[in-house]
Amino acid sequence: MTDSWQFHLHPQLKRAIAELGYEHPTPIQAEAIPKLLAGSDVIGQAQTGTGKTAAFALPMLHSLQPEARYVQALVLTPTRELALQVADAISTYGRYRGIRVLPVYGGQPYGPQVRQLQQGVHVVVGTPGRLLDLIRRHILDLHRVHFLVLDEADEMLSMGFLEEVQAILEEVPEKRQTALFSATVSAAIRRLADTYMHNPEAVTIQHPQRTVAAIEQRYYLVDQRDKVAALLRIFAVENVETALIFARTRAGTTALANELTTKGIPAEALNGDLSQSARERILARFQQRRNRVLVATDIAARGLDIDHISHVINFDLPQHPEAYVHRIGRTGRAGKTGVAITLVTPRERWQWRKVESYIRASIPQATIPTEAEIQQQRDARLVERLLVWLKRGRYRHEKDLVEALIAEGYAPEDIAAAAMKMLQRENTPPVEPVRTVSFHRNGNRFPERRGGRHEGYKKHPKRRGQERGMVRLHLNAGRTHGIRPGDVVGALAGHTDIPGSVIGAIRIQDNHTLVDIPEQFVEQVLAQNGQYQIRRRVVHLTRT
Repeated sequence: MTDSWQFHLHPQLKRAIAELGYEHPTPIQAEAIPKLLAGSDVIGQAQTGTGKTAAFALPMLHSLQPEARYVQALVLTPTRELALQVADAISTYGRYRGIRVLPVYGGQPYGPQVRQLQQGVHVVVGTPGRLLDLIRRHILDLHRVHFLVLDEADEMLSMGFLEEVQAILEEVPEKRQTALFSATVSAAIRRLADTYMHNPEAVTIQHPQRTVAAIEQRYYLVDQRDKVAALLRIFAVENVETALIFARTRAGTTALANELTTKGIPAEALNGDLSQSARERILARFQQRRNRVLVATDIAARGLDIDHISHVINFDLPQHPEAYVHRIGRTGRAGKTGVAITLVTPRERWQWRKVESYIRASIPQATIPTEAEIQQQRDARLVERLLVWLKRGRYRHEKDLVEALIAEGYAPEDIAAAAMKMLQRENTPPVEPVRTVSFHRNGNRFPERRGGRHEGYKKHPKRRGQERGMVRLHLNAGRTHGIRPGDVVGALAGHTDIPGSVIGAIRIQDNHTLVDIPEQFVEQVLAQNGQYQIRRRVVHLTRT
């Protein structure tokens, strides 16, 4: 460890840093750590992957009293994955100080979390919904917290957690030190800081290069229901050495990896449900190119540093434009070129425009490969493979078989054509249909007519249905009750800990509201009889 890492940290923290091999602090660490050690509140604006966890964790750990077995520090995170990641990092940095860290999040039984709190915990890292639930059950006592962190504050607010965050902040002593970290500092973030922080010092790390010249970027416009089929067509014509595919949710990574594997493209999922040992095995196989496709969430892919990724594919759009830059930056490394592909649905047009505005470039739209183009590519690859064997000349046994067939009266060209046909059928999956869609002026989808129909088009019922994989739920309150989309997202995300970004269409009628929820979250949403509180009104969700 160099002198630049000394600061005035506890010797046990310095030992942990040295063993981790940290030689120099990152810019956010170099600026934030001294200010936090001096007792100041700090607003840190930095992107993911800049080392901000250590920037707040080390000063926090320095201030803790290991002998006092009560909650002294609290870290709020927007997601379960980040809570686990941050808790693990804090435990690693503080292992020689005897610091006990507890991650808390929804979807897990209360018993183990309650027992650990009763046994004594120094740091709690959690999602707003579960934290507030534990507070209201009088299980989590925050009255002696002196160090508070809001990590990825912009993400928390975008997921509808503002009210929960404010309620938690009211439970923490006013005399405390607060650190807020965010990729962007919006007006809402500034209002939160003005209300709950004391003369905060700003630490801003400049954005990394927004685009990389070595990366070819393009997007495909595709119906939500046809994303997998479109992806398979792209794989059929692209020269994909290794691909990192981004999906929005943990369940989405697993489902997509399984579907790709069944369709002839072996893929593995990388998400927060994996143990560290399983994660390491998957990454080792990818690094050694024994597996060429990884499907990951943004959080699970953090820290992934592999130079040979030829393609980054955004199966789901990132929630923020900054994440797009961070994603595609994983290809085109070490002097190589790379390809960044994004699947955009018509309803995501506004979100895609934000990405283009952020990177200050117009990304070209590509056309989904047709069956003819796929067949042409397959033929070219087959001929290429045959030429390799013809040059090698290692087919004596097979030549004897051909001569035997010729002796039976079959023409050599017919034998060759039949063999090629058989090889093509055995090694190539069928091409699935893909609807052709375009952007309407108001951003809605409509099929492009080609002679009255389009490729793979099926007539849809007049009633607007939910997207594939979504389940429609009925909320017994609507426009006349003052319900707004943000209220619905905030209630569901805040009290169930599901990401607000996965909630689908919300259709508010006069006396009721229809909400589309991913199938894997339905039971979680309908737990406790589907009862929620919106605008001080008790409401119920039921299946339609």
